[in-house]
Amino acid sequence: MANLKESAMAYESRSVGNIADLPKVSTELLVEDREATNEEGKTFSYKVVIANDQEFRVPASVLKSLKAILEDNPKLQFFKVKKTGAGMATEYTVIPLA
Repeated sequence: MANLKESAMAYESRSVGNIADLPKVSTELLVEDREATNEEGKTFSYKVVIANDQEFRVPASVLKSLKAILEDNPKLQFFKVKKTGAGMATEYTVIPLA
């Protein structure tokens, strides 16, 4: 059993990145649902993919854009996401990769 000092030194903060942080995303990554609580105490849900042992949030607008791309190109294997803006004005552009 580890003591408090050893536990503190081994502690790694669990943070959620954004899918736009990834240089390349596979369309085969599994999507998982998560829940969290905001500053007002309200529970909300969001989707994540796991890559490199880290969770990355997947905004609904990315799923919507990817769906449109996959309808025209069902064999697409990889894409990347560009993020512009901040807060409620954040926009995501899905870019298919060869």
